Amino acid sequence: MTIVPALDLFVAGIVLVVGVWTIVARDTMSAAVGFVAYGLLLALVWVRLGAPDVALTEAAIGSGLTGALLIAAAARLRGTAGAAAAERLGTGGRVLAALLSTTVAGMVAAVLLALPEPAPSLAPAAAANAGATGLGNPITNVLMAFRAMDTMLEKVVLVLALVGVWSLADDRAWGGRPRSSDMADPDGALVLLARLLPPVGVVLGVAVLWISADRPGGAFQGATILAAMWLLILMAGLADLPATGRRRLRLMLVAGPAVFLAVGLGGLVSGGAFLSYPPAFAKPVILVIEFAMILTVAATLALLVAGPPERSTAP
Repeated sequence: MTIVPALDLFVAGIVLVVGVWTIVARDTMSAAVGFVAYGLLLALVWVRLGAPDVALTEAAIGSGLTGALLIAAAARLRGTAGAAAAERLGTGGRVLAALLSTTVAGMVAAVLLALPEPAPSLAPAAAANAGATGLGNPITNVLMAFRAMDTMLEKVVLVLALVGVWSLADDRAWGGRPRSSDMADPDGALVLLARLLPPVGVVLGVAVLWISADRPGGAFQGATILAAMWLLILMAGLADLPATGRRRLRLMLVAGPAVFLAVGLGGLVSGGAFLSYPPAFAKPVILVIEFAMILTVAATLALLVAGPPERSTAP
């Protein structure tokens, strides 16, 4: 066995070990940290499988912001650890859950093994029509052309999720601001990073979006970088969160779905189909949609991490 397959087997084994450890960990914070490590290892697996777009998404969304949400939730739940421990499943419940999980996994494996050879695929049709959009990246081409409806609805779901988080606010805080962070040590490393990294991060986030037309990248990945830079500034206490009732903020949150929907209706009105692009301007139109989406996704992800409004804007 050469070094590369041996390394792949080693990474696969570590992924399984970290996954099992995350599930069986008794401490909530340990489980959240294990989830972050699990996501980073999965990103490495996707790179080895030749899917850098998926690897970027896993590292940014699956491990990065989702991990931050879980760690924040674990920190808030530290005071309720005793009560939660009393409500843990007994041995019978755990065995039943394990059997159910094993059954589902076995059924999925059986379905996959029963697929005909070659397995049904729309890849040839997608590849044959890839040139219609002018995009060189096949992932972006599929997401913005063949799965445009799904891509648009994903942004709608994100905004609805944020509305759900905001609905947890007290009536007096509705339209106000989420909880703010205290100012960090002005001479500390966090403040230094919050001053140095955001300019570079903003350029990198926009670049990840721009190159996604022809190379691995995307609006989601770029938006996650922008959201992380915003959260870094907030954690350092260098800026305050905006009030959730601000008109400009709400316009930013709906910009992505609104532009996507407008382009879709434009294709319908022009005699084509819903979410069809004008053949001569397909690539510029898609880039306009993605720039609107990056604003929506970045703001939504950062506000999801910030949580519901807790401070009233009333004087």
